Amino acid sequence: MFPFDLDAVFHALWPLCRSITGNGLRRSLDILGEIVPLEQTEVPTGTPCFDWTIPKEWNVRHAWVKDTRGRILVDFADNNLHLVNYSSPVHRKVSRSEL
Repeated sequence: MFPFDLDAVFHALWPLCRSITGNGLRRSLDILGEIVPLEQTEVPTGTPCFDWTIPKEWNVRHAWVKDTRGRILVDFADNNLHLVNYSSPVHRKVSRSEL
C-alpha cells in the first residue's frame, strides 16, 4: 500500500526526541525527507516570528528520576516521553508529593 516500509519509518522516528527545535527535529525531517521531498530552512534563535520569538534549541543528553536508594525509576533513555519538552534540569531531592 505504501511505497516505503512504514514500520521501519515508525521505528526510526519513535526514539527521537522531537521538539520545535533541535537535533531530534532535524533527524526526523531527514528521515521524512527520504520519503517525500522537503525543503528545510533554519531560523536563528531569537528571531521574531509573528507574535512569537524562535526559542533556544532543546537537545537532551540524559534525564532520569532516581529513588532514595539510587535506583533509576524513570529514564529518558528508555522512552523519550519520560521528559516534558523544554523542561528545566533539576538537581535536587524532592518529596514524593512534590514530584
